[in-house]
Amino acid sequence: MTRRRSAILVLEDGRTFPGEAYGSVGETFGEAVFTTGMTGYQETLTDPSYHRQVVVQTAPHIGNTGVNGEDDESGRIWVAGYVVRDPARIGSNWRATGSLEDRLATEGVVGISGVDTRALTRHLRERGAMRVGISSVETDPQRLLTRVRQAPQMVGADLSAEVSTTEPYVVEAVGEHRFTVAALDLGIKRNVPRRLATRGVTTHVLPASSTIDEMLATGADAIFLSPGPGDPATADAPVALAREALRREVPLFGICFGSQILGRALGFGTYKLGYGHRGINQPVLDRVTGKVEVTSHNHGFAVQVPGAGVGAVVPDQVIDTEFGGVQVSHVCLNDNVVEGLRAIDVPAFTVQYHPEAAAGPHDADYLFDRFAELIEGRNHSKGRSNA
Repeated sequence: MTRRRSAILVLEDGRTFPGEAYGSVGETFGEAVFTTGMTGYQETLTDPSYHRQVVVQTAPHIGNTGVNGEDDESGRIWVAGYVVRDPARIGSNWRATGSLEDRLATEGVVGISGVDTRALTRHLRERGAMRVGISSVETDPQRLLTRVRQAPQMVGADLSAEVSTTEPYVVEAVGEHRFTVAALDLGIKRNVPRRLATRGVTTHVLPASSTIDEMLATGADAIFLSPGPGDPATADAPVALAREALRREVPLFGICFGSQILGRALGFGTYKLGYGHRGINQPVLDRVTGKVEVTSHNHGFAVQVPGAGVGAVVPDQVIDTEFGGVQVSHVCLNDNVVEGLRAIDVPAFTVQYHPEAAAGPHDADYLFDRFAELIEGRNHSKGRSNA
């Protein structure tokens, strides 16, 4: 058996992990984060929200089912780097069209295998997400560390324009057309318009730079604010768009980064979590129904409401804002982070997690029904037809 090329991983605090090259040979930098999903590595790799992040898989065996042409969430792999413990020697699945390592190499994604990912994950949990470098061309950890510390941080990073579509496109409703939604693409995943399409929604996906007038010119009954990468504190233009939509009382639904954008539009702040929520097994309480959902997450920032924060009990009362009352609708049961907001006086709501990812697998799918009901109620109150 041919021995793999050696590689090293160096965190910005100097912690070093040796391993072997996996995927493309070279060097890469980004923010080191971990995800707890035991399946779905292809969806993770192609999720635009992971742009400029080096993803550590906590599941030890990765690549077992190869890759295929159907499960991508976008048109390319977005992760800055990839860290696994035991890559599959052979991918085996009837849907597979190739191997994971070949796909990584083809798209130039630098990875490392043979790493003690359990130790690395514990380190990130204790010290927090931080900058990292992976290299299969550099042998001196100290020289690589110097370059790691010169790499940009995630705080202050404005990245949505780098992952957004450059041209508008349309995903048609499945069956009878009921509503039209304009989606602001801040890093949208393909399954979002697919989930809307099954509810009779035609989705117009527009670039992140779009104005509200351009969005409403599609004939939209509502606006969707998509997930995406980067620091929400930098996204002033999408926040201004959301505020104008709130003023016009256009129905709004925001997911993940879009939740943070809508939270800012309502007057709340955002902050960076220590190591974020990433994986497909996060328990969230829906305060509207009282149910606990198993949900998929990928966020390193969160909305800050008065009296709330990591570990704090999230207030249950109505919070007064410029646009009327707002309630925290969803809470993470692991750390009490705000996972959703519901406006009372304007047609808008958010969730911080990913209902399109089907982690439960269907625990959170009702949120797309809730969006459709919000649109239907708004149209009814204005005397508009769904045709």
